This record gives sequence, C-alpha cells and structure tokens, in this order.
Amino acid sequence: MKIHLGYRPGCIGRIVELHAGYYARTAGFGVSFEAKVASGLAAFCIDYQEGRDGLWLAEQDGVIHGSIAIDGSHHESKGAHLRWFITSDASRGQGVGSQLLTAALEFCAQRDYRQVHLWTFEGLLAARHLYVKHGFEVAQSQPGSQWGKEVTEQLFIKKIGL
Repeated sequence: MKIHLGYRPGCIGRIVELHAGYYARTAGFGVSFEAKVASGLAAFCIDYQEGRDGLWLAEQDGVIHGSIAIDGSHHESKGAHLRWFITSDASRGQGVGSQLLTAALEFCAQRDYRQVHLWTFEGLLAARHLYVKHGFEVAQSQPGSQWGKEVTEQLFIKKIGL
C-alpha cells in the first residue's frame, strides 16, 4: 500500500463512497451523512492550500483504500482539524490507518501546529484505539445529530510539541 499526499482525480467520490458505505452498515447513517461528507470534502479540496493543509490517500493498484486530511485553516486559533479518516474493508486491520494517521501527525508537527482535533462518535472502538495509541485524549462528549442520527459525539485532542 502506498501513501500519496495530495488530490487525485476521483478521490473525492471514492472517499465519500468509503464513508457512506461503512457508516451506513455500522451506524445506520444515510443521505444526510453522505451529503455532509461530500460537500465538506469538496469545499476542502477547492480551498486546499499546499503546506497548510494535507490530504493523504492509501492506494494499491490504482484503487484508493483509505484517506485522511488535515485542515490547517484555523490552526492558530483552534488547532489543525483531522478529517475524513477512513480505510476500506479490504485494507482494515493491516496497519493502513496507522500509516495514514502517522503521516498526518508528522505533517502537523513539521508545521508546528500546537494541537490537532477531530470529532467522532462513541462506539468506533478500532478508531478510538488508534487515536489513543497516537496520543489523542477525549476532551468532550455530548449528544448530537450532525451526522443525521442521534449519537454521542466526541471531541479528541492531541497536543503537539510543548
């Protein structure tokens, strides 16, 4: 599996497909979640600034099997925002997620971003294990429905450097 930094034609659709399929099966999310992923990711790619933001794709034989992004647009006030972290069913459990997360965190450290945060929801045990293993801590839990279904949303934060 190769990790590629940057946009590739078709990656927006593939990342949305990975998210929509996985979260429909595991959490019952539907069209509002898929639309939120698609619109947010598309806006991120349009506003992408080399050096401030990062998008990593895990690829094998021309097929995208995973992604992760760092939105650095508010790094000074809120920290970098880790987003669109997913791996395909075929690659899950093979270390791809850890490779992607490591690449994103190294990017943040190289830019002296003081912290990285992400929003997720309770119950994603494999993802939570990766976040904790890489130094993230739960900073907030609250009920929410931003993904189209009521869940317990969680904010994870990792301090970098100091």
